[in-house]
Amino acid sequence: MYRKGSLGILFLMLLTVICHAQSFKFAFVSDTHIGNNTGEEDLSRTVADINADSTLSFALFTGDITEFGSDDELKLAKKVLDNLNKPWYIVPGNHDSNWSESGSNSFLTIFGAETFSFTQNGYLFAGTSSGPNMRMGPGQVPRENIVWLDSVLNHMQDPEMPVIYINHYHQDSSQNNWYSAIDLLKKRNVQLILHGHGHNNRKFTYDGIPSIMGRSNLRASASYGGYNIVTIEDGKARFEERRPGLATFEKWAEVPLENHHFEKDAKQYHRPSFAVNDQYKNVKVVWEYQSDSDVGAGTATAKNLVFATNTSGWVYALNKNTGKKKWGYKTNGKIYSTPAVAGNYVVVGSSDNTIYCLSAKNGKLIWKVAAQRPVLGSPTINNNTVYIGASDGHFRALDLKSGKLIWDFDQVNNFVVTKPLVYKGKVYFGSWGNDFYALDAATGKLAWKWNNGSANRMFSPAACYPVATNNRVFIVAPDRHMTSLDAATGKVIWRKHMEGVRVRESMGLSADSALVYVKTMDGELLGVSTSTDTMQIGWKSELKLPYELAPSAIVESNNVVFVPSHSGLASAVNRKTGAVIWKHKSSNTLMNPIMPLEKGRVVLSTMDGKITCLEFETGVD
Repeated sequence: MYRKGSLGILFLMLLTVICHAQSFKFAFVSDTHIGNNTGEEDLSRTVADINADSTLSFALFTGDITEFGSDDELKLAKKVLDNLNKPWYIVPGNHDSNWSESGSNSFLTIFGAETFSFTQNGYLFAGTSSGPNMRMGPGQVPRENIVWLDSVLNHMQDPEMPVIYINHYHQDSSQNNWYSAIDLLKKRNVQLILHGHGHNNRKFTYDGIPSIMGRSNLRASASYGGYNIVTIEDGKARFEERRPGLATFEKWAEVPLENHHFEKDAKQYHRPSFAVNDQYKNVKVVWEYQSDSDVGAGTATAKNLVFATNTSGWVYALNKNTGKKKWGYKTNGKIYSTPAVAGNYVVVGSSDNTIYCLSAKNGKLIWKVAAQRPVLGSPTINNNTVYIGASDGHFRALDLKSGKLIWDFDQVNNFVVTKPLVYKGKVYFGSWGNDFYALDAATGKLAWKWNNGSANRMFSPAACYPVATNNRVFIVAPDRHMTSLDAATGKVIWRKHMEGVRVRESMGLSADSALVYVKTMDGELLGVSTSTDTMQIGWKSELKLPYELAPSAIVESNNVVFVPSHSGLASAVNRKTGAVIWKHKSSNTLMNPIMPLEKGRVVLSTMDGKITCLEFETGVD
């Protein structure tokens, strides 16, 4: 005879078995790419097809909803998806975040969230976003999403409930912090991962977890697009490709859904190596600061403080010697703008459509100026004037002390994310509209505009920080060309795609102005002469990194060249000899521009919310 408590436990066990035994179906749709020539029609067909199938309980959309993450594309996607007659859940992918004119804010406001969790017939479904957000690099689950996922998994009423995880990216090293999510999931009963990104139907296994990559909804060279119908039944997940309005094909994959008991799994899975930190004894960590959200921009410094931002909208000051937070100021949007500081004035842009000026001493608001759209560009301060671009087609000059508008250039094609260059009375910057501008710094009048001639705005000279010397302006871009322009007229002095030298967006000027440093996609650090009439390599370092995408600027200080990477590795190189002085890996995510402090110290910031101060010895005079 069972006691009352035992009967209750037995009832719950039977109820769990019954729930798990109930079959259900759902639609698994990925890579809709609204903005593509056929994206809207293909998605509309899929929505109508899902609506016509009463056996489907809900629909999942696993990222790359749009082509460029523009507001118009996102609104159009939402309009089409609002026609669904059943619940649907959505996460963004890299195309929704990397080229986002809103700093990824619009996805949040239009769709209501960039994560989701819900239960269905005894299964927990949890989905997170994946970058890269606003900076080219491998994918990354935003730090705030990792914190969110940890909270969801820790607050499960039944820790043994099967979990199905949804993300856009492959859950391997193609996503910088894949293990941050995987390690959390393996503390629970994770049984399946669903993702997109590859545009084809494929079966994978990540860290022992079965995974399915779903095809793109786009038709490509066919007449119709497609998606997957997933059936959960009898402890298995069955996948069948569906062509809207035409046919459902035979199952192409079936995955057992079972508890893998990862707590007993002794197998060693691949994780990033930090062994390089044991190799170089001449560099050490002074302090570290960990934010609960991404740090998507560089840092600034003045007196005894380091100024930083994050994608929760905070601007904050850290003690330069201890890393302890002194003050913080909250904006209402994600921040991808590197702050600039002059005297007691700290200036930064936010994706809440505002330019802020704060007191460096205490973080109190001094002034703010409204833009019409998000402000993702970084400010440059010169002669008490703030120069900054936004996503509203405007580039502004503001009085540093009052915020008063000095001039407003309103003819920018597309949006600005770069830090402008002020040189010989002109201000220079690129936009995500394939244009590069030179404005009169005093009046804002257009001096000249150069266009790279490409129809693809992904090739825009928008992310690099331009540099200038010898009456020349130098830029690099994702089309792998380096360009030298006459600073006064905009005339092309030379423009070259050098064989074997795949430049992209990372560059910087040497302290003596003799070289423009470029980091290639093959991980080389080179110096291009600033005085020749063609692209000529005048210096080569011994640094050899793996495949590299980080657009972060290169900087030289005290004869040391500091090189950031997309995998959290900072490298210091001897300017004279090209030899590697030290390397330090603070993270496995994209590194923002490195900021030198006094001689022998630098500050690193990485996309996963970590700010690190290093102290080092160089042996360089």
